[in-house]
Amino acid sequence: MDFFNLFSLFILSVSQFHQVLADGGGGSIGINYGRIADNLPPPPQVVQLLKQQGIIRAKIYDTDSSVLSAFASSGVRITVALPNEQLAAAAASTAFTDSWVQSNILPNRAAIEAIAVGNEVFVDPSNVTEFLVPAMENVYNSLVKYGVVSIKVSSPIALTALQTSYPPSAGNFKEELIETAMKPMLSFLRRTNSSLMVNAYPFFAYTQNVNTIDLNYALLGSNSTGVTDPNNRLVYKSLFEAQIDAVHTAMAAVNFNDINIIVSETGWPSQGDANEVGASLSNAAAYNGNLVRRILTGGGTPLRPGAPLNVYLFALFNENQKPGPTSERNYGLFYPNEQKVYDIPLTAEQLRSTTAGIN
Repeated sequence: MDFFNLFSLFILSVSQFHQVLADGGGGSIGINYGRIADNLPPPPQVVQLLKQQGIIRAKIYDTDSSVLSAFASSGVRITVALPNEQLAAAAASTAFTDSWVQSNILPNRAAIEAIAVGNEVFVDPSNVTEFLVPAMENVYNSLVKYGVVSIKVSSPIALTALQTSYPPSAGNFKEELIETAMKPMLSFLRRTNSSLMVNAYPFFAYTQNVNTIDLNYALLGSNSTGVTDPNNRLVYKSLFEAQIDAVHTAMAAVNFNDINIIVSETGWPSQGDANEVGASLSNAAAYNGNLVRRILTGGGTPLRPGAPLNVYLFALFNENQKPGPTSERNYGLFYPNEQKVYDIPLTAEQLRSTTAGIN
């Protein structure tokens, strides 16, 4: 193929890229606003930062009144959380969830679009799995009692809920979770027309399998040759899509192939310990930048191409008081002084501006 034809194809692809953005055919990008730090800006300032960046969805890990007040009339939609340590009380009594909804949800209902009941409950060392679905039911019933029908209820699961994730067509849930947790949860989500929240981190899979997983594949690189699923011959250009389709397959295996997925957390650290291979500023910028582009301009996954993906990046800030390895304190897109850790587009408008010069 000569240079003219190659150039023509390139211009056509850019034109199609802009058309997708103009049509709004992609998914949505939100961001997790964690606050395990002692040096973050006050919530009203954080809301202004989000608005300046064009972010209209955020997710927090509690129902802190100062945070909710800042979001109240901001136009930024928020997902709040009932923490794991309150699951037992929420499961035991609707009196608890009635009071919790009255105090935390009703005054801020205009800004809240979803409630995450617990977070990665199955790996919580407190062993609170048995309380999860009853707590979700009681929270939902309390919302209905007070006439709040627009707020969805779900619970983020980690990929460790899967017994098998590769190849994606073999995805299945751990046997001990199917009857006790996953089927009851998925039944609840189907009945309430809600989505399953999934925390997906290709970074973890890559660091544990650096000799078998190509870095470009983990970073959603455009030059990734991809991986073909040997069972259904679908080609996966990224580990992220493979992880999400493994969950789709696991749901289908227990007869819940009609539940949508919201990626409630995903990200890549800009710094890590010596044994955290791949944790670097350039890789974090590549992963999150490529992911945003993929979400805002693409469709769904190879298994569900018609279902756009909605994703919450982790996280807004580097959080200096998070325990664990160095990476845990370095997932932020911003430093606490509101300066960018690295510069990536976060909205369709910013994506358009990055390619405007080649039209």
